Amino acid sequence: MKDIAILYSFNTQKTSRAAKMIQESFGGKLKQVNVENITKEEFLAYENYILGVPTWFDGELPNYWDEFMPDLEEVNLKGKTFALYGAGDQVGYPENFVDAIGLLGKVIEERGGKLIGFTKNEGYTFENSKALRGDVFCGLPLDFENQARQAKPRIAAWVEQLKKEFK
Repeated sequence: MKDIAILYSFNTQKTSRAAKMIQESFGGKLKQVNVENITKEEFLAYENYILGVPTWFDGELPNYWDEFMPDLEEVNLKGKTFALYGAGDQVGYPENFVDAIGLLGKVIEERGGKLIGFTKNEGYTFENSKALRGDVFCGLPLDFENQARQAKPRIAAWVEQLKKEFK
């Protein structure tokens, strides 16, 4: 398996906690990158990515991802592989649960990137999500507000899936 970079905001609580669990499940082998400070050139230096993207407010990308979007929309991501995870609140925001995963995933696919790490929507209760593709999410949703105890087993299962899907 080629090197994998995990990009997330080091200043977040839940996304950082998930990143640490993902890193542990990979045996500490991931290159950690603070997405708040990344340039387009630094972003393009990798081939395999795990991107942490929590959903803010009513289904929005966090500021740091939103500010990076113009750069992302200009690049060719063909030959690059991406797995997405993100935090959301399915009770407080059921109409846009983990929308940010879907927003980022759409741009990645439009730019030629390959998404992996799709997860079934079983065990979640929500109304709508831009991260849904049929009956699967285009990444790993984590709800630390309402299902905190399920985060660790979900991450462990997802990482085992990624180990098979990253080449």
